[in-house]
Amino acid sequence: MSGGDGRKSERNAEAEEKKAAAPDPVQQYGQTQTAAAESNIFCLTIIGQVEGHLVLPPQNKTTKYEHIIPQLVAAEQNGKIEGILVILNTVGGDVEAGLAIAEMIATLSKPKVALVLGGGHSIGVPIAVSADYSLIAETATMTIHPIRLNGLVIGVPQTFEYLEKMQERVIRFILNHSRISEAKLKELMFKTGELARDVGTTVIGAEAVSLGLIDQVGGIGEALGQLNARIEERRKRGGT
Repeated sequence: MSGGDGRKSERNAEAEEKKAAAPDPVQQYGQTQTAAAESNIFCLTIIGQVEGHLVLPPQNKTTKYEHIIPQLVAAEQNGKIEGILVILNTVGGDVEAGLAIAEMIATLSKPKVALVLGGGHSIGVPIAVSADYSLIAETATMTIHPIRLNGLVIGVPQTFEYLEKMQERVIRFILNHSRISEAKLKELMFKTGELARDVGTTVIGAEAVSLGLIDQVGGIGEALGQLNARIEERRKRGGT
């Protein structure tokens, strides 16, 4: 074997090692592009429970915000990515982590469309409405309820003031990114008698649209259609 062939074999072996060592984005982050590597759409999945500052038990299916945030930064900076598709099937989770993800999505300069499949509950509601346009599957549900605290709670006025301020942050975000009225949102949030062990309301598919929370009932085809239309409109404006 010549020296050139030997160096070529070594380079190929190094490339294979790097490829094997690189984490699979689907396994590591639960995220991938919609089709081939050259796809212009980045698909972001919000599944299971949104994990915040505390690590949840290993048997829980989670979405880790420390994974989501750098992925969104990368999508924003990548010139080949022209749109973001957010797919939700989440039970909710950490309020601050969920709001952080929602704020990141809302402030992306590129077109983004959200699709609720299965469920977009609790803090999943702000994430669902953070996109430019939102869709919900006909059988998907969204549970709207007040913020709750787990663990030890100190029974002082400051605790309740903190809860009230956090609740107001969630309400303001939903109102700023959807068509639902403040009176209706608070009515749904603090309704009693509908949920067996909680205060709040569950809305299904078309009901979420009629309330002004979500824009349209639809599935993946409609979601991609909306996103591609917005990408084309942005191209005509010169990418601004």
